[in-house]
Amino acid sequence: MPKNSKVVKRELDDEVIESVKDLLSNEDSADDAFKKSELTVNVQEEKDTDIEEGSEIEDERPAWNSKLQYILAQVGFSVGLGNVWRFPYLCQKNGGGAYLLPYLILLLVIGIPLFFLELSVGQRIRRGSIGVWNYISPKLGGIGFASCVVCFFVALYYNVIIGWSLFYFSQSFQQPLPWDQCPLVKNASHTFVEPECEKSSATTYYWYRDALNISSSISESGGLNWKMTVCLLAAWVMVCLAMIKGIQSSGKIMYFSSLFPYVVLICFLIRVLLLNGSIDGIRHMFTPKLEIMLEPKVWREAATQVFFALGLGFGGVIAFSSYNKRDNNCHFDAVLVSFINFFTSVLATLVVFAVLGFKANVINEKCIAQNSEMIIKFLKMGNISQEIIPHHINLSAVTEEDYHLVYDIIQKVKEEEFPVLHLNSCQIEDELNKAVQGTGLAFIAFTEAMTHFPASPFWSVMFFLMLVNLGLGSMFGTIEGIITPVVDTFKVRKEILTVICCLLAFSIGLIFVQRSGNYFVTMFDDYSATLPLLIVVILENIAVCFVYGIDKFMEDLRDMLGFAPSRYYYYMWKYISPLMLLSLLIASVVNMGLSPPGYNAWIEDKASEEFLSYPTWGMVVCIALIVLAILPVPVVFIVRRCNLIDDSSGNLASVTYKRGRVLKEPVNLEGDDASLIHGKIPSEMSSPNFGKNIYRKQSGSPTLDTAPNGRYGIGYLMADMPDMPESDL
Repeated sequence: MPKNSKVVKRELDDEVIESVKDLLSNEDSADDAFKKSELTVNVQEEKDTDIEEGSEIEDERPAWNSKLQYILAQVGFSVGLGNVWRFPYLCQKNGGGAYLLPYLILLLVIGIPLFFLELSVGQRIRRGSIGVWNYISPKLGGIGFASCVVCFFVALYYNVIIGWSLFYFSQSFQQPLPWDQCPLVKNASHTFVEPECEKSSATTYYWYRDALNISSSISESGGLNWKMTVCLLAAWVMVCLAMIKGIQSSGKIMYFSSLFPYVVLICFLIRVLLLNGSIDGIRHMFTPKLEIMLEPKVWREAATQVFFALGLGFGGVIAFSSYNKRDNNCHFDAVLVSFINFFTSVLATLVVFAVLGFKANVINEKCIAQNSEMIIKFLKMGNISQEIIPHHINLSAVTEEDYHLVYDIIQKVKEEEFPVLHLNSCQIEDELNKAVQGTGLAFIAFTEAMTHFPASPFWSVMFFLMLVNLGLGSMFGTIEGIITPVVDTFKVRKEILTVICCLLAFSIGLIFVQRSGNYFVTMFDDYSATLPLLIVVILENIAVCFVYGIDKFMEDLRDMLGFAPSRYYYYMWKYISPLMLLSLLIASVVNMGLSPPGYNAWIEDKASEEFLSYPTWGMVVCIALIVLAILPVPVVFIVRRCNLIDDSSGNLASVTYKRGRVLKEPVNLEGDDASLIHGKIPSEMSSPNFGKNIYRKQSGSPTLDTAPNGRYGIGYLMADMPDMPESDL
């Protein structure tokens, strides 16, 4: 080829990163060097073009080793601690088995469509949350930054829970378990049971005093709890080592962290079903209370649980799917992961209620034994006549049915004096109706039940190891929701960013391992994620359906999947889901306004919880958490709308491509004889390839040509590139 030829062949493996504005504006300049280094068009058939388009991006971005690894990563992210200690509580509180119906309906209306939407945009654009929403609409680019902020807030306190689980895991290698009995206190004269423990219970005392060493209010810091500080450090080291190489390192760990919880849950279920009372717990769970199901509160809580169970809005779903191949069937993935999540919640609920049924049976037996002794004492004292007790009943070894018979007889005969006797009815249902959730379920109720298990240390080790794995799986997706978009946008090294992120999070997370740290966990859990995530997902829905265009998005899906998705999703995304999300947002705001902002503090003298309101500075922190999470959305919108920052040389407007690797694209530029690619007539001109070649119609274009990949439009539109008339070229 002659040296002064207008087209100079360039090396295919040389990667160049240039701003789109620079690329186009330089055409008008008199830069001879630019003129002499035009890009070579690789003229091939459409089939070859598609192969090149896919292979180029595959070379530049890491990919999952297998489909199974990817599914396990998504399952590990979506299936978390909430499935074990939140869903069973909601099921118990909101009508038992009847709660499953509204949950399933809302899973189909909100859960699967929005989960499918996030999977699709991540796989289509192959960027993290910042890059995805910045590409779809630069003015809504703050959605991605807001997702990162929420992910960071959640990661701060979520890893503290993993630290708590690690502490209990380390203490489980003892026989008997350290929370089995109340500790004894010795003084000069005698030995007695610790008063705080005697007033509550052994497991409650161990949680609040031995594990957390909790203070009486959020204002009373009490200094660091060094045991929990070490556990928090260990949790962040585990996350950092697993995430430092991205999906190459975390993907392999997913095989264990995602599958092990199912092994433990199944083992627990089999073991508990062999114990007395477990069937009573399961029967209590599935007994439907249909009248409760019609209450609006039930539907609001079901919608909230669906929303958070799938990890919508965090950016982790988008980040994981961005490492997929372009032709991956993400619709199948969305349905599969959603139903795996649902059935995991049901399995966990079966286990929880079976364990609570066993625990209720043990407590009920103790109750019957204690009250039978009281009845025998009343018989000896003459308070109760022996004649009213049926002759076939032996109060020294009374059954549950016989005790209830005696109780009813005494209640009828001693109607006026009965309250003075202080006898308890000892009903299993009363114990099962005591709804517990969160840390109260995992670290108090469940640990108490396991003390009655044969070989209790083994089951305790398994249970808390399961909690650690459930937490880590969700943490991987949460951290990926921060790392991937930042690396994609600012081109920093993933290893360095991961270490910095984990160190920063550990340093800030020290507020959660103070003696008052549990109250801060409650604060962050209540205020840092709920409203911001709802707003983020609403904006995601609006960006795709009304800014990018729902018809165009459906065309993208048809091209990407190889088949047209059901029109069901079209109507869900465009009409039903936005209305449902707005209703949920309004209901959440109203509920938050009606509920007094506060927390349950542990009062040492009373050995019980007491609701306290947040101090003034606490209210400021609560409001700041919400504002900081949402703030990137209006800030980026104003910056983009008013052009306050020139992005012509910034990373946000950059496009990565390879020299000489430009795809054939039919375009029509009226009256433009000078093309970027010399030697081609306008109809044969090619457009540079960005990502997956998502095309957008440019203003001023009189005609629409169909792109090879099924999108419509001419040229290409980058993150911050405004519509350009032909004269600008």
